[in-house]
Amino acid sequence: MDKNVSRLLNSQINKEFYSSYLYFEFANYYQEAGLDGFYNWYYVQAQEEMDHALLMVKYLQNNGEKVTFDAIAKPSAALTDNMAPLKAAFEHEKYITGEINEIYAAANAAKDFRTMQFLDWFVKEQGEEEKNASDLIRKMELFGSDARSLYLLDSELKTRVYAAPSLVL
Repeated sequence: MDKNVSRLLNSQINKEFYSSYLYFEFANYYQEAGLDGFYNWYYVQAQEEMDHALLMVKYLQNNGEKVTFDAIAKPSAALTDNMAPLKAAFEHEKYITGEINEIYAAANAAKDFRTMQFLDWFVKEQGEEEKNASDLIRKMELFGSDARSLYLLDSELKTRVYAAPSLVL
């Protein structure tokens, strides 16, 4: 495997773990706010991000590459109201999309087609992640100021369950 691609994947592992940590922070915020559905949504999201990191770990290991773990930074999003985590999540997902695209471009430049194929799933996943984050913002803008509507939205988000990715390595 190209050393730059390996380095970028190792760096992305840390970013995925950070994403998990960030979403656990958002879940905690909503738990304290009494919004159990939003808590559930971000708790599931945190689990997904952790699995993304672990998929990358296994991919590197399966390709004989050394995996390195860095410290995970403390989340720094200012959680001032119920909309703040949603907006921070959307911005974070756009950032992660850019990082995945950078790895994909490096794999393409190195003609590392196996890594490109591996990353195809992440590229598609990031499209879904950005749409989900954007949809949550739109729903909060529409319903968040009305207590009954917020209750229904919170109840909807409570139904989300975790499904581990089915990506075969």
